[in-house]
Amino acid sequence: MLSRRHLLCAGTSLPLLAAHAAEPEPRAATVAHGLVHPWGLAFLPDGRLLVTERPGRLRTAAPDGRLGPPLAGLPAVEAEGQGGLLDVLVPPDHAQTQRIYWSYSEPGADSGTAGTAVASGRLQGERLLDVAVLFRQAPKVASRAHFGCRLVWGRDGHLFVTLGDRGIRRDDAQNLGNHLGKILRLRPDGSVPPDNPFVAQAEARPEIWSYGHRNVQGAALHPGSGELYATEHGPQGGDELNRVQRAANHGWPLVTYGRNYGSGSRIGEPGPRPGVVMPLRHWVPTSIGPSGLAFVTSTRYPGWQGSLLLGALRDQALWRLVLDGDTVAREQRLLSTLNERIRDVRQGPDGFIYLLTDNADGRILRLMPA
Repeated sequence: MLSRRHLLCAGTSLPLLAAHAAEPEPRAATVAHGLVHPWGLAFLPDGRLLVTERPGRLRTAAPDGRLGPPLAGLPAVEAEGQGGLLDVLVPPDHAQTQRIYWSYSEPGADSGTAGTAVASGRLQGERLLDVAVLFRQAPKVASRAHFGCRLVWGRDGHLFVTLGDRGIRRDDAQNLGNHLGKILRLRPDGSVPPDNPFVAQAEARPEIWSYGHRNVQGAALHPGSGELYATEHGPQGGDELNRVQRAANHGWPLVTYGRNYGSGSRIGEPGPRPGVVMPLRHWVPTSIGPSGLAFVTSTRYPGWQGSLLLGALRDQALWRLVLDGDTVAREQRLLSTLNERIRDVRQGPDGFIYLLTDNADGRILRLMPA
């Protein structure tokens, strides 16, 4: 039975949540432990996993859970507040190039400033070689919050990068002249695709794909359409699931279901509003803290194909959403007895779902079918 708190945070889908609460749950098996605030997970062709630790370490994990030493060659990471080493991505051509990509908070030239950056390098043994910084968020800000940053490989071979508004600069999420509160689309070398939506618009950053975001920490491609879906942290309530659209304004902070911390006063308006794309799902009045996101295509979990899984930090659970077009038809809250923040969710090459738990003794978990 769901508690009243979880029924309240479910927003508009209360009957569906309650009706399906008794569905059988899978269990979580530990693959590896001893990770310090792990953030991002990716799979290498040889069966090993890559995992980031927010303090600034990137490690491999063998299929039996043995952790390798921190890889050498990472650029400087500003591991303060919500910042640090963030996502990691293995591109489709890794077997040929040995390249991997990662995102991180990079210290600025001015004391106390930082910004999200994306780099790539060749993985050889326990070192990263030919490291290149492909993107630096501008401007760098004196804040330790809202760095984003998920990396997703698009079907067209371009890279999506999700960026936060840095907390103290929320109004800049509506300003196309900077990278704060935006989702970007880049070529693999960091250059700008000529068909990006704002390339020809004066005063706009050409890397921008969409804007009006607060802090996107989950992103995944729809297995059918190839469109980008993303989960976004609201403030006090107002977490969102969005189908990210080209050139779209996703609202923050003009349109949001969230409220100011403490006072509970309104931020902007709840919408709808002309010119703003509304979320597919929102959580009020309590935030769940959505993070990693993955679509299920595997047959290992009966009845789950096409479902969207999202990890929750504040809610300490895994949510399964069943989509019917642009509608969340029903949902299921899972693994509530773990009592751990779920930072990342990935489907592995073996068809199993893998999770990262975000704490000082973080774990890689494998979801075992019910």
